[in-house]
Amino acid sequence: MVEYRRLLLLLFISTCILRLMPDGVTATDPNDAAAVRAMFQSMNSPSQLGWPANGDDPCGQSWKGITCSGNRVTEIELSNLGLTGTLAYGLQALTSVTKLDMSDNNLVGAIPYQLPPNVQLLNLASNNFTGTVPYSISNLTSLTDLNLGHNQLQQGLGVDFQNLSTLSILDLSFNFLTGDLPQTLSSLSGITTMYLQNNQFTGTIDVLANLPLDNLNVENNNFTGWIPEQLKKINLQTGGNAWSSGPAPPLPPGTPPAPKSKQHHKSGGGSATPSDAGSGTVGDGKKSGIGGGGIAGILISVIVVGAVVAFFLVKRKSKKSSSDPEKLENQSFPPLPSNEVHEVKSVQTSSVIDLKTFDTSATINLKPPPIDRHKSFDDNEFSKKPTLVKKTVTAPANVKSYSIADLQIATGSFSVDHLVGEGSFGRVYRAQFDDGKVLAVKKIDSSVIPNDLSEDFTEIVSNISHLHHPNVTELVGYCSEYGQHLLVYEFHKSGSLHDFLHLSDEYSKPLIWNSRVKIALGTARSLEYLHEVCSPSVVHKNIKSANILLDAELNPHLSDSGLASNIPNADQILNHNVGSGYDAPEVALSGQYTLKSDVYSFGVVMLELLSGRKPFDSSRPRSEQSLVRWATPQLHDIDALAKMVDPALKGLYPVKSLSRFADVIALCVQPEPEFRPPMSEVVQALVRLVQRANMSKRTFGSGNDLGGGSQRGSDDPSIRDI
Repeated sequence: MVEYRRLLLLLFISTCILRLMPDGVTATDPNDAAAVRAMFQSMNSPSQLGWPANGDDPCGQSWKGITCSGNRVTEIELSNLGLTGTLAYGLQALTSVTKLDMSDNNLVGAIPYQLPPNVQLLNLASNNFTGTVPYSISNLTSLTDLNLGHNQLQQGLGVDFQNLSTLSILDLSFNFLTGDLPQTLSSLSGITTMYLQNNQFTGTIDVLANLPLDNLNVENNNFTGWIPEQLKKINLQTGGNAWSSGPAPPLPPGTPPAPKSKQHHKSGGGSATPSDAGSGTVGDGKKSGIGGGGIAGILISVIVVGAVVAFFLVKRKSKKSSSDPEKLENQSFPPLPSNEVHEVKSVQTSSVIDLKTFDTSATINLKPPPIDRHKSFDDNEFSKKPTLVKKTVTAPANVKSYSIADLQIATGSFSVDHLVGEGSFGRVYRAQFDDGKVLAVKKIDSSVIPNDLSEDFTEIVSNISHLHHPNVTELVGYCSEYGQHLLVYEFHKSGSLHDFLHLSDEYSKPLIWNSRVKIALGTARSLEYLHEVCSPSVVHKNIKSANILLDAELNPHLSDSGLASNIPNADQILNHNVGSGYDAPEVALSGQYTLKSDVYSFGVVMLELLSGRKPFDSSRPRSEQSLVRWATPQLHDIDALAKMVDPALKGLYPVKSLSRFADVIALCVQPEPEFRPPMSEVVQALVRLVQRANMSKRTFGSGNDLGGGSQRGSDDPSIRDI
């Protein structure tokens, strides 16, 4: 009887707990629940999903499209549901998600960097995503199926595919992607299907030659060169390109035979390629009696004898001829084949420590002979300078090595007429090349990188060249000769934000409010990339309006990214600029820059956008000289805020948008660094500002930003709604 009563009591307690669970206990991991809620809100809370507006238990309540295992979300499949809005940030919290399918909807905006880290199938096809393919995809090592087709993605494919060995299907078709295919595509050892059609890719498709592809579509691009023989044996579609006709040229002299033998093996033992013919590897009974092995033996004997003779000659020469053994040594190194260049890049991207280690070894083993055109310079001086083959080996393929002579011609011998700016690390010149290309050349002061640190310049170039983001100024080349160190960047003809705000003349038109919001959001995205996507994080240290360059559509590009973080004495150099108004309070005390000091400096730039004032202006009354000190007390006073706005706007701005903009500024310029938000939160706040504004395409992110937008009246709905 006692046991029976105990059993009844246990049943009663269990029933009570079960009744209480829906109200007091959730079945979903809190981080997963928060990420799913963020998705719901960013997609404008779509009613067709049937998700509860204030729900926080997608697993326990079996939300449509959400699959769980235990309390973790494992799959999100919301395709073809007419969803609008954007794809939320913060999806990196969904660590158990292996499938994310948002295809065939009407989602807009950029694909966020924060994606589920262990996702295997990522399908965002047939939406209206813009911007670039995010670099963070490089870190999704479990990917097997990536589909970003039928969107509006632009610019080059800046993804490092080296860690995506499990990727089987890649679809980037029907976008607006440009540039050459990245060399790291050759790392896709598991790829079987690749769709690249209907983009604007250029260059050759040689990098795809040795991939285990069954299906490849490269139609309707701007590809050139020859179609590799190996690819002609698969399901291949190549129409709509500018392929070269006739037989493919032979491999360059000195190219090692390894890649060729691999290609021949992959072709399944079929007929030899043109480059195989006559190579001595296939005999037909009519060849000379000396086989390939005999020829190789003779060549080896000649080389050995030559090496011995050269050794004794070198031993007897004076100290001045010490460069001759280097020439002899270099003659044994042919140009690096594509697979070896790839291995160099894989070492570079692993970590900063690996970069330095590899760079040292490259310096020891690969010293090039002087080039003839250098002989006009002093021999002794030249012997002390770093040479260029080391940079060619250690720098990625997309970074070009320029000579001093080339840059002198392009910049008019670095004349004042070509000078476009001067910063903490050197002067910047406009370079016009013979082919019509215009680039920006940053001539770094010798005090920043002395001659004895020339080898470190290679590491600086390598580190900066890995930074790829649509709002970060791209490094396209470098030069290190005769004690000079120069960086070559893409050129943005609209100049800097500083010039737009503070050097306006009768020919320039003031930035309308939409343009200012766009510039703030783009700059915030660039810092979010440096701080939270790059590993290790990159502290910019020199955020200011003069380092924010604008292209023809007024899209911002943050310059000098990665430069200060790689220069050993950068903090001391930048500390000379304390008092400019951009530095956080703690920098003046410690002399050290952090992620949080970058956030503060960004807040100052936002204040410039809002007020049109300089961060520090000694021409103003003493109480108004420091922009932050003058503006901070007024940021939450709507009446005072209206008086702070840049007069150039002529009152054409939406009050709500202005107030939200000021709220973000107030968070960024807080005196205590620990209270400043991370840049991802700043980006989200600005994205929400734009979403609430429901800006029209013709005013936000369009060429109309360049026009006389300041002349529109307040009855313009695009102004009123922001």
